[in-house]
Amino acid sequence: MVENRPWLNVLTHCVLVLGVIIVALPVYLAFIASTHGPTEFLQGIVPLLPGPHLLENYGEVLTQGMTTSGAPPLLNMLANSTLMALIIVVGKISISIISAYAIVYFRFPLRTLAFWVIFITLMLPVEVRIIPTFKVVADLGMLNSYAGLTIPLIASATATFLFRQFFLTVPDELMEAARVDGAGPLKFFRDILLPLSRTNIAALSVILFIYGWIQYLWPLLVTTDPKYYTIVMGIKRMATVADSDPKWNLVMAAVVLAMIPPVFVVIAMQRLFVKGLVETEK
Repeated sequence: MVENRPWLNVLTHCVLVLGVIIVALPVYLAFIASTHGPTEFLQGIVPLLPGPHLLENYGEVLTQGMTTSGAPPLLNMLANSTLMALIIVVGKISISIISAYAIVYFRFPLRTLAFWVIFITLMLPVEVRIIPTFKVVADLGMLNSYAGLTIPLIASATATFLFRQFFLTVPDELMEAARVDGAGPLKFFRDILLPLSRTNIAALSVILFIYGWIQYLWPLLVTTDPKYYTIVMGIKRMATVADSDPKWNLVMAAVVLAMIPPVFVVIAMQRLFVKGLVETEK
């Protein structure tokens, strides 16, 4: 029998509130900094209340960027990051779910070996194979292009593994019933497996969107044209200014704007995301 201990509930809530404060305080300070002028934070004093320059700062970074650091307008970088993240999400999930379907439901020689070869690539992230990957992308003429930004990041052993594990839990009776009804492999995949995989796809979509959104090293290597800069690259350029002090109010405005799309995706898909992570019975 579970004992009712009010003091334990109070302690638990205090710990949770403290954790929220620790996580939210840097975000709050970034927002406050984005509403002040360029000189307040250079004086060594951190204001705790919003300033009068909110619309001015956000309008400047969205439409003008920072010419002193070579950062283009933020709208263009936000669009590039969004497009890059969406292509990575669609590409990774499409390739992974088809690969897992083939490995689980088709009988072909060395299929187990094929799965383990895919799985072993988890030990070879982009940072490890970055030089040969860059060489291939450069030889194919994909520098300064959306294809160069996204195609090398599309393959995902993690997603393939998760879909494979889920497909192994699907009862064989479903496949037999579909076969009796005259459904072929594609119809079985489209009408049965895809609807059953909805929560898994949603959970992976959130994770992969954030993965694509925060990419920095790879876009830094394959893009030299400001037209293809991503938001993370832009923030770095805004914070690194030669022979002058960074305009921290504009940098913090860019940081706050960069947080909005991932937060929106997480909130919008929160129910499916949690369900896809904790659900065990399909």
